[in-house]
Amino acid sequence: MSLLARLSALIVFIFAVVAASACGGSGPETTGAGIQVVATTTQIGALTQAVAGEGVALTVLLSAGADAHDYEPSPLAAKKIAAARVILRNGLGLDDWLDSTIEGSGTKGTVVTVTDGIDLRVGDGEADPHVWHSPANAKVDGRQHCHGSQRSRPGTRISVRPERDAYKKTLDETDAEIRRLIDQIPSENRRVVTNHDALGYFFDRYGIVFIGAIIPTASKDAQPSAKELAELQNLIETQGVKAILAEQEVDPKVARELAEDTGVRIVEGLYADSLGEKGSGAETVDGCSLPCTQDRGRHCDNGEIQAPGSASGGPALEIAGLSVAMGRTRR
Repeated sequence: MSLLARLSALIVFIFAVVAASACGGSGPETTGAGIQVVATTTQIGALTQAVAGEGVALTVLLSAGADAHDYEPSPLAAKKIAAARVILRNGLGLDDWLDSTIEGSGTKGTVVTVTDGIDLRVGDGEADPHVWHSPANAKVDGRQHCHGSQRSRPGTRISVRPERDAYKKTLDETDAEIRRLIDQIPSENRRVVTNHDALGYFFDRYGIVFIGAIIPTASKDAQPSAKELAELQNLIETQGVKAILAEQEVDPKVARELAEDTGVRIVEGLYADSLGEKGSGAETVDGCSLPCTQDRGRHCDNGEIQAPGSASGGPALEIAGLSVAMGRTRR
């Protein structure tokens, strides 16, 4: 079952709950009105908003660019959790900090792990939590229904199918455009190194070969040893790596040094663990995977990777960056 399918069913459930119960006032991080819903990550928040719009009072705990692994809930976040009727989490180790907050808040809300039922990547015995990097994981299963909502509120039929289907179409179009652009890159050139291993679902979906990561652990605060960097540099040179991908959320210093030492192009500005800020072009799940491809030539003037609106990298550049760095040969 897809992530967006589960969220769509949950939104139906949310609308089916009696909305007359008392709940706390909205803070600056809450949008919409109605049943109080808390989403732990920006990705879950964006998908929920795409389906529910302003029909729920949605609080997204993490801000754009924040590291979910290291997040510490504030007193306001705990208050929002306590008042929530539904709490949507990613699970898979990404938001384990939620457990103690839920216990301490005394919330009576329903806690749902939205990644349940998704086909997961597993590496070193652990599931990869970064499921949103494949549009296939977010697409809607059109036959998904919330039977539980009907059982809890017989006779109530509130549908978000038009919004759900509209966003499914957006994700389908995104998926097709990514495939079209990646197809321009020769298969032998689709070898990359990243700052840390967070883009695996994207790579698997579109046939990109992951050679290694600069940071060898899940924590972005870790630093590679001199031996690890030497081994990675050797892999880059022997495996024909064409691009080093640096996420927006990680200091690119080491990636830049490695790129300079190996002569491999670096692509900066990717959002791996978070969506971008409003107006960045990467504030939605589809936008994070696919930048404004119609204008991608504008981002790659003279063969250089350029990002609109930000000297530090701007929105996600998976496509524009890879197309240039890996040697686009077909038009």
